[in-house]
Amino acid sequence: MTDRRAEIAAALDTVRERITAACRAAGRAENTVRLIAVTKTFPASDAALLTDLGVVDLGENREQEAGTKVADLRELRPDATVRWHMLGRLQRNKARAVARWAAEIQSVDSDRLVDALDKAVRNAREAGDRTTPLDVLVQVSIDSDPERGGAPLDTLMPLADHVARSSELRLRGLMAVAPLTMTPDEAFERLARASDRLREDHPEATELSSGMTGDLESAVTHGSTCVRVGTALLGTRGLASP
Repeated sequence: MTDRRAEIAAALDTVRERITAACRAAGRAENTVRLIAVTKTFPASDAALLTDLGVVDLGENREQEAGTKVADLRELRPDATVRWHMLGRLQRNKARAVARWAAEIQSVDSDRLVDALDKAVRNAREAGDRTTPLDVLVQVSIDSDPERGGAPLDTLMPLADHVARSSELRLRGLMAVAPLTMTPDEAFERLARASDRLREDHPEATELSSGMTGDLESAVTHGSTCVRVGTALLGTRGLASP
């Protein structure tokens, strides 16, 4: 465990240095970009080490793995301050479970999912499983490929309006993954323009979640306020929590 802590600490320093350098190159303050450590397929012990090193935001892609890991981390670090983010595609039938542990969901891409989450959060609050509304980012499909998830750009504004009208969800901004069919710069420039349009009607939607291990510098250049990094922090393979 001591070796693993040192390994993660060194990787975290490198990632933070990359973010700092990217911010400087873009003329931005470092504190304008938040790091989400993506712990999918890695055990709760790695998540615990990240919290020991000062990481507050942790991200997961699958509810089944995340629910177990959230509970395991509470056992390992009961006093840790953690914000869990759901990053992967979410089925409506998982909304109830996710509402119990997620501080933010970055993959909202349909009106039906909005309605399911709104109901799930309301029920969770009534049951005492949470005390706050759920922060939401609308996932954008920059190339409109249905296989990758996300709402096509031409449906973005009606979907954002639907989130804003809900009673238990807070519209925070946009998330996207750069498609393989275009360069990160081209993809993130399109996303930045969409974010600008969104804020005209929803000035509170200031979050822009884009950039991962391989393209975070480009994302920061184009205004990302949140980068989602897994491989550069924890490695290329991991064993999921049981």
